[in-house]
Amino acid sequence: MHSPSSVVEPLGDPSLGARQLARGITATWWYTFSAVVFLELFLVLVWTLEAFAAPGDAIAPVVVGLGGIVWWLSTMMLLWAYRHRVDAEPGIPWARIVPPLLIATGYGALAGIVADSWLLALMPIAQSVVLLNWPRGVRLRIVVLTTALLFALAFIDGARGAMEPGAPGWLPALYAILIPAMSVSSLWWWDVLVTLDRARASEARLAATQERLRVATDVHDLQGHHLQVIALQLELAERLMGRDAEAALEQLQAARVSVDEARQGTRDLATRFRSVPLGDEVANARDLLSAAGLEVEAEIATDADDAPASALGPVIRETTTNVLRHGGGRHARLTLTRVPEGWRYEVVNDMSVEVVAESVGSGLDGVRRRIAEVGGTSDVHAEGGDFVVVVTVPPGDEASFARGGSR
Repeated sequence: MHSPSSVVEPLGDPSLGARQLARGITATWWYTFSAVVFLELFLVLVWTLEAFAAPGDAIAPVVVGLGGIVWWLSTMMLLWAYRHRVDAEPGIPWARIVPPLLIATGYGALAGIVADSWLLALMPIAQSVVLLNWPRGVRLRIVVLTTALLFALAFIDGARGAMEPGAPGWLPALYAILIPAMSVSSLWWWDVLVTLDRARASEARLAATQERLRVATDVHDLQGHHLQVIALQLELAERLMGRDAEAALEQLQAARVSVDEARQGTRDLATRFRSVPLGDEVANARDLLSAAGLEVEAEIATDADDAPASALGPVIRETTTNVLRHGGGRHARLTLTRVPEGWRYEVVNDMSVEVVAESVGSGLDGVRRRIAEVGGTSDVHAEGGDFVVVVTVPPGDEASFARGGSR
């Protein structure tokens, strides 16, 4: 048993978004777990009340009730094993599933005898069996089979007179018949979520692989062409060295020019992959914070792509990382607007206790230095329970920003 923005690399620590997603998946699992155990506990309560209402041995309610609590606790072991299953794990984890199944069998036998109900005898076993990690497609057949058996045993109990006629007698029986299907439907939603999360992770890995392949292809084409030309020029220079020294020198000079062209082409290629329009940078920051569970407001100027990306791009990435690491995790506001002084970028987010107690870290100190180098201004302060970072840069030439940012 088993948004209209381009995608860029995750900002800051790549595990931050993954931790937020894992937190959401864990919360969904606890909703699923709570639903299943509540259904089982309510079923035990209903059958215990049925045993109290039926005339007969006074021990029946004790066996049905206390035994039901023990069985209910054992199903938590099955749910724990289901939550921590490993699909590729060889064999069957007997140590995890045998004790709960034995408890379910023993409880079913005792409760069925004292309550004189074949339906109650099979119900704990059927419920425990459907909670196992069956292969794809098998669980549905198991649920259909167990539901049909429980339905048949309910009619047998009714024909034997072991079940009170009318709604009071059939309500516990109907609940016992349907609980395997209700439990599996909850687990199905959990499986869907896990599958979607795996698909998301696979898609992210595939996108990263495709991007690496594209970069590798561009580098290969660029360097392959220049290296081939340089090799031919050096070979020709070697052949001419003994016969015509001046012509050989010309080929060596041409090879040096080819080396410079290759070096400049590599720089241009790296710059093209590093540079992302500012509108896309802010949109990606918004999407990343939203994926981390924050309520995000974003105001992006229509001509934001004209802003100096080399100056503001690292600032956007650093401040987004700062919100993820040190923010309170509830809300954030991003604003990129054109102002008379040039371009203004503002980040506002709720503060966590750590940020209130600690000084600004080296990341924001780096933002201050970078902005000062290009002639801009920066302001970091607390305001009404929020942490505010405001950066303004002049509308200078992009090349000058690149030079300033590289110092």
